[in-house]
Order: sequence, then C-alpha cells, then structure tokens
Amino acid sequence: MQLSLTEEQIMVQQTARQFASDQLLANADALDRGQGRVQFLANLKSLAELGFMGLNVNAEYGGSEAGVVAFSVAITEIARACASTAVTMSVSNMVAEVIQAVGNEEQKQHYIPRICSGEYSAAGFCLTESVAGSDPSAMRTRAVRDGDAWILNGSKLYITSAEYAGVFVVWAVTDPDVPASKGISCFIVETSAEGLSVGPAEHKMGQSGSSTNSVYFDNCRVPGSALLGTPGDGYRVAVGELAGGRIGIASLALGVGLAAMDHARDFLGEREQFGQKIGNFQGLQWMLADRYTELEAARLLIMQAAWDKQQGRPFGAAASMAKLFASEKANDACYSALQMMGGAGYTRDYPLERLARDVRVTSIYEGTSEIQRLIIGRELLRDVM
Repeated sequence: MQLSLTEEQIMVQQTARQFASDQLLANADALDRGQGRVQFLANLKSLAELGFMGLNVNAEYGGSEAGVVAFSVAITEIARACASTAVTMSVSNMVAEVIQAVGNEEQKQHYIPRICSGEYSAAGFCLTESVAGSDPSAMRTRAVRDGDAWILNGSKLYITSAEYAGVFVVWAVTDPDVPASKGISCFIVETSAEGLSVGPAEHKMGQSGSSTNSVYFDNCRVPGSALLGTPGDGYRVAVGELAGGRIGIASLALGVGLAAMDHARDFLGEREQFGQKIGNFQGLQWMLADRYTELEAARLLIMQAAWDKQQGRPFGAAASMAKLFASEKANDACYSALQMMGGAGYTRDYPLERLARDVRVTSIYEGTSEIQRLIIGRELLRDVM
C-alpha cells in the first residue's frame, strides 16, 4: 500500500477542502435549521462540475477516474464542513458505481453521465425496508414481469436524497420461490416513473440537510430495460456495493470527528481558567492526544480498504473494519470535544453540538457497528469453521 497521496489525490483533497471552506461551512448551520435548501442543491451541482459525483467512474461516462482513495479523501474534507452534503455525495457516487459495475452499455451511457454532470441533483439507493434493514434478504418489495415491462409494488425506508434524486437503483424480489440470495433483482427507476411516490422527509436527530424519505411503488411500471444486471443477482450486487459504501461512510465519520477535535483544540488554546490556558492541563492534553491518535488510526484503516478496492483486491472485511472503527471513534471524538469545551460546546454558538448530532448515525447507516462485527468475525473464522 502506498501511504502517501499522489499529486492527483492531493489536488482532489485540496479542491474539496477549499470548496468546503468557501461554500459549505456558511450553509451548514442553515441546513441544520431547515433552511438553505436552494444553496444546498446549488452546491451539489457545483460538486458535480468539479467531478466529485463520479470520482471512481470511467471518463467515458463522465466520471473523473480519480479512484477510490481520492473519493475517500474528498468525502472526508466535505464532511469536515457539512455531513449532509457529504452523505449525498457518497450515495450518488455509489449509485453511479453500481450502474457502471453491472449495467449494460445503454444503461451506463444514459444514466451515469446524468449523475456525474449534476443533471440529476442526486441519485438514490433503494434497499432498506421496514422489515429488511440489516437483513436485506427479508425484503418484501416485489417486481413481476408483465410482457415487456416490470411492475413494482412495495416500499422502501430511510432513502437518502429521495426527494431530489433523479434516479434510483431499486431492489425487489423477482422470484419468491427460491432462496432470497437468488431471488432478488435490481432495477433502475427514474423519479418520474408512474406509480412511484416519495414520502415526506423524516425528522432526524442530525444530518438534517440531507433528506431521508420513504419511497413507494404502487403498480410502478418500468420497461424491461430497467432491469440492472442479471435476474436474481441483486442480493450479490447489494452486498458488494454496501461494502464500497462503507468506505464512504467511514470517510465521512472521520471528517466529522476531525472537525470536532479541531474545534476543541482551538478552544483549549483560547479558554482560560485558574489563570492559564486550559490547554496546559495534562488531563485535557491526554484526551486530545488519544482522540487524534484514534482518528489517525481510522484514517489508515480507511486508506487500506480504499487501496484494496482500487487495486481490485478483496476489500469487504477491510471496509467493515474501517467503518466500524472510524464511526465509533468519531463518535468518541465528538463527545470528548464536547467535554473539553464544557457548556460552550453544548450551545449553538459553536458548531460542535451539530457535529455531535451529525456523527451519531455513522455507526448505524450502511450497516450498524454490530453488523460490521458480524461480517469481520465471519471473515476471520472462514478458514477454520
């Protein structure tokens, strides 16, 4: 593994950092209060124009071909300023990648450039259901063949960006008479499809700028060409793409954790108690040292997973390790930062209370910490059981 970033990766990182500072920071608090949506959508368009909606997508489909490591460092920098923007960017990249991985040439040429260019403000990943979260094989959404078309019925839950996505990748059971791992297929469904509707946004603890909605399919008719990949191969596709998505969420968590610790560090250099800067107290120094050390370890785990994926090597367990550790330690970082800043950190005068709310879901979505431990444990025991 190459530990240092290439010139191209450094350029991507610096561009993301500058954009986050110039465009995202000022709008992050407004988004958290239910405002700033127009600017949010404009920022998504600008990110697409910078090439950030297809960082690991081939140039022939409008992507940047910058690779997985560049994607990771970009997500981290965007998340330092606005986790809501970062998760929208991460999921849109994931949808573009799944279409590139399993779509036919016509699907790739039609949909991926629209995601990468920002013609679609975002793209949605419709997998989770009320009875099928950590266990996608339990899904109940059905797709039935009707001549040259497919009819979809069912609903999806907690879908990121649903209300402004231009296209969804949707998973549905196409053969209920075989094991779930062989009876699920995936489809490309445009937002304008008849019979598709999007529910109101969920009221969430954090990441309020990113809409999270239910998506309903009521005799939603899509053409036969909407089938993505091979019938019955959807479960395998979902498992593979979720592993890649965990690199994005781990990177996002790292960015939020680093932002929290940076605020705490600045505060330790400014706040005075007992006649001196509170940064002089050993207890606070050790808290700072421990959290930054853990976040650096998380960064290295993320880089390993991103590098493995970029090299075409197995990366599922590495991605789960990175996601588990980064999300847990980012949560620790935010709450330690709150403790170091005391009452000030608990107020909206500082961004820390928002960061603490934004980070909490990183150990839940894209697979909970408990699911990551199951994946890692099974991988470790594969050769002995």
